[in-house]
Amino acid sequence: REIRHHKRKMNIFRLAGDSIHVFAMCFLLAYMLNAKSCNGYSGKTQLMYLTVFITRYLDLITNFISVYNTTMKVMFISIKATIVYLIYGRFKQTHDKENDTFRFEVLVIPCAILAVFINHESSVMEIMWTF
Repeated sequence: REIRHHKRKMNIFRLAGDSIHVFAMCFLLAYMLNAKSCNGYSGKTQLMYLTVFITRYLDLITNFISVYNTTMKVMFISIKATIVYLIYGRFKQTHDKENDTFRFEVLVIPCAILAVFINHESSVMEIMWTF
């Protein structure tokens, strides 16, 4: 059999979506650094986003798709990790814990259970991606 490599064309909508998403995360990061505060931001929600990015982008370790794809995945994880660090580390004294009431266990536990049973194949990478 002959293995064919297909060049993937860049989808303008993906590029626009990724660009807007990175801009929004950078804006949040810059705002927090400028204000030296994380007041008004949900640390639990940001932690959820980081969890999603890490579990979805584990294939960075095993698969190379493109420089663009790798760059975007690394940017998403690193920017979000920095935001989580600022909320729970550097600016934790400004974190409003009383109003950060998102109960992520209500979302995580059912998703973890469903990911184990509803996926394309029973591999760790697939279960984590499905999660």
